[in-house]
Amino acid sequence: MTTPEHRPAHAPGTDPTLASPGPATPTPPAQAPAQATRPAPKQRSTGRALGRTLALALLLFVTVVLVLFVMFNTQTVRISLVFADVRAPLVLALLIAAGLGALLVALAGAVLRARRKSR
Repeated sequence: MTTPEHRPAHAPGTDPTLASPGPATPTPPAQAPAQATRPAPKQRSTGRALGRTLALALLLFVTVVLVLFVMFNTQTVRISLVFADVRAPLVLALLIAAGLGALLVALAGAVLRARRKSR
């Protein structure tokens, strides 16, 4: 890889090799117009919208898989709790487990949002 050749800055359209010999007067750098220094208006982040779309698609996929899983598992099962044994349809046990899982995810999200807000 080669390093770029250092070239002195000259006015556009002039050839420094054709300049007449004599004292050269340096030209001051051009000032940018005042309008160019203003920041551009904020645009909506496409990353955030993409993330929300992917999260929604994943939620939809998991919901469909859960519903199909529940529909194919309709037999009655014995559920052993800490204080008792219960006989219930597997569908009910799966729905309760899914509900408790969703509750845990919602609580974790609320904790993360509260931490982010307090910073």
